[in-house]
Amino acid sequence: MRYLPHTDDEIQAMLQVVGVEGLEDLFAPVPGGCRRKEAMDLPAPMTEWELKDHVRGLAAMMKVKPDFKVLIGAGSYDHHIPAIIPALTSRSEFLTSYTPYQPEMAQGTLQGIFEYQTLTARLLGMDVANASIYDGASALAEALLMGIRISKKKKKVAISSAVHPHYRQVARTYFRPTDFELVELPVTADGRTDLAALEGLEDLAAVAVQSPNFFGIIEDLGAAAAAAHQREAIFITCFTEPLAYGLLKNPGSCGADIVCGEGQSFGIPRCFGGPGLGMFACRQQYVRSMPGRLVGQTTDLDGRRGYVLTLSTREQHIRREKATSNICSNQGLCAMTAGIYMAALGGTGLRELARLNYDKAEYFKAELVRAGAGICFAGPTFNEFVVEFDRSFRPVARRLLRKKVVAGLELGGHYPRLKDKYLFCVTETVSREIIDTVIEEVRR
Repeated sequence: MRYLPHTDDEIQAMLQVVGVEGLEDLFAPVPGGCRRKEAMDLPAPMTEWELKDHVRGLAAMMKVKPDFKVLIGAGSYDHHIPAIIPALTSRSEFLTSYTPYQPEMAQGTLQGIFEYQTLTARLLGMDVANASIYDGASALAEALLMGIRISKKKKKVAISSAVHPHYRQVARTYFRPTDFELVELPVTADGRTDLAALEGLEDLAAVAVQSPNFFGIIEDLGAAAAAAHQREAIFITCFTEPLAYGLLKNPGSCGADIVCGEGQSFGIPRCFGGPGLGMFACRQQYVRSMPGRLVGQTTDLDGRRGYVLTLSTREQHIRREKATSNICSNQGLCAMTAGIYMAALGGTGLRELARLNYDKAEYFKAELVRAGAGICFAGPTFNEFVVEFDRSFRPVARRLLRKKVVAGLELGGHYPRLKDKYLFCVTETVSREIIDTVIEEVRR
């Protein structure tokens, strides 16, 4: 099968227009040392059936196969995906990576993103949401930079150490080549951010807290917002599990100025870690400092409703040094998926699903305590929590793995003081039978 859309005659015609004789001449400006001279060592072509067999063979090499149950969240969550999601997102109107610059050609895509923005703003309790950013980690880093732009001359941001370790690493990477300072706030005994550590921090542009945080603890966002605003700093709430806000008070009602995080839970499969979806929302007064694209509603010359990209300057795309952000592309298909998911479940469905996640996790916690385990943090949780055992959990984990259950993430690699403590997660995909299997192995 050919993947080049142009015929040899068309290629020759284009070469004549640009004034060169052959395709090789197009690459003349590239230094010889940077060009590959030998042919690529590619395997022989396969038929469609051979390729499927080959991929099945690769899948069989996985340690954890699709029929395993994984009781680990830590920023990526296993949720049921309603059949309506793939049915709609696979339609040709939506299954595209096209960037909707031309509204006359992209009304369907633009309307879908507009509706995603509306649902996101409602979920998070904010005035406006953008068309999405690459993922939750880059969304948080962009939110911190946005806080600095809003605060103008301030040079310091504070981020809770209970924020996902990968998110904090991305933020450090963003800030390393700048003259801005990133300060990490410690965690109290109940697993929440120690807001007292803000005392004495001067020149503070923004404060970022995750809720539920990496340990699954629900933060006191109202207190965190008050502490940030007392220091005239922008308050940023991030998340890795947006489903929690089907049950919890939304960040906007708790005083957040910017809300961002990962939207993978909303109809997007885990897919070995990606792609994800960076959800991003803020208060109306800060919209002109918001990164990324924004779809707005307007009317055409005939008075008909239409949708366009708005407040998205050309600098965002072609003059990077003047852009509010270099993350100008949005996760179009993932945003469409999340929008369809939120619309399909509705407010009632999200609330019921969130409650189911919460109830299963509380049952699991209670049974683990009865089996002799200890809950490390006293703060309230949503669907994941940290556990410690009076003896090594590794033999238990190995036995469970033979039963096709992956139980718990050991936290020592991320937090040395939490060595031999495990982060567990339960979603609606985990049956009571699986939970009871884990409990039986812990009791052995």
